[in-house]
Amino acid sequence: MTIEVRAPASSANLGPGFDCVGISFALYTTVRVKVQDALEIVPIGPDLQDTPRDESNIVYQAMLALSEAAGQQLPPVRLEIESGIPLARGLGSSAAALVAGMVAANELLDRPLDTQSLFDLASRLEGHPDNAGASLVGGAVVATFDGQGAKYLQFQLPENLRALLVVPQYALETSKARGILPDTYSRTDMVFQLSHAALLAAGLASGNLAVFKEAMRDRLHQPYRAALVPGLLELLEGAPEHGALGAALSGAGPSVLCFYEANSDVSALKAFLTGVLEQHGVTALLEELPLDNAGVQVSLHPEN
Repeated sequence: MTIEVRAPASSANLGPGFDCVGISFALYTTVRVKVQDALEIVPIGPDLQDTPRDESNIVYQAMLALSEAAGQQLPPVRLEIESGIPLARGLGSSAAALVAGMVAANELLDRPLDTQSLFDLASRLEGHPDNAGASLVGGAVVATFDGQGAKYLQFQLPENLRALLVVPQYALETSKARGILPDTYSRTDMVFQLSHAALLAAGLASGNLAVFKEAMRDRLHQPYRAALVPGLLELLEGAPEHGALGAALSGAGPSVLCFYEANSDVSALKAFLTGVLEQHGVTALLEELPLDNAGVQVSLHPEN
């Protein structure tokens, strides 16, 4: 029996929801697990050729963490890994890998952990619940995390909401993007942040797309990370004037997420984004993606 798990990509923060808001969309990391006599890790595709093929592999580490949390022994397996999620682009590739590994191990061990326990473990492994939570349960997630457990609400994203992703062809490590942030903020900036995070959560819960333009504004991380992402502030400020419902840095970056309504003409938005990127000498892909309301998916494949 081969267990196949598909975990979606995610975008965290959406502007003011730093480390507590995430959405998932239709790019996937897929793992396949089959019990055999010895451990074998098989990364598939050119993007994963530098992926470790021993126990240090992030997917396998997540499997071990799940088995430890469940108090069970993980048998040796053949582990195949494929990913359609660009690495180090602020699209939750590490969270998807962790979620896929955890859920694969949970299936292999006859589901000892329920969804809440999986959410808690994913949050502990990631250090925050936004990317991992969205990848696990899909849709939009608003969550808190105290270091051990998470409290979260999941919302189904409106069917007419779409994402246009600007994916620069350079990597930005999360540690570097976090390291540039200040240690303290003014009261004025924190009041601004809290009010906009609350408006963002209300917009996601109600499906009111009209508030996104204002709700996705941020003073906690995007102004500082702009030094690492050429053209970021121009993209964020100008995208809503060219057809986007709202725009934000995706996670720690460097990708930028623009929301738009299905069936709307995004040619002006694409032209604007491309123009700004060209001015700053940045090569990027523009990807139109549907959002994912399902979260992680499991399928079982009997041996022939």
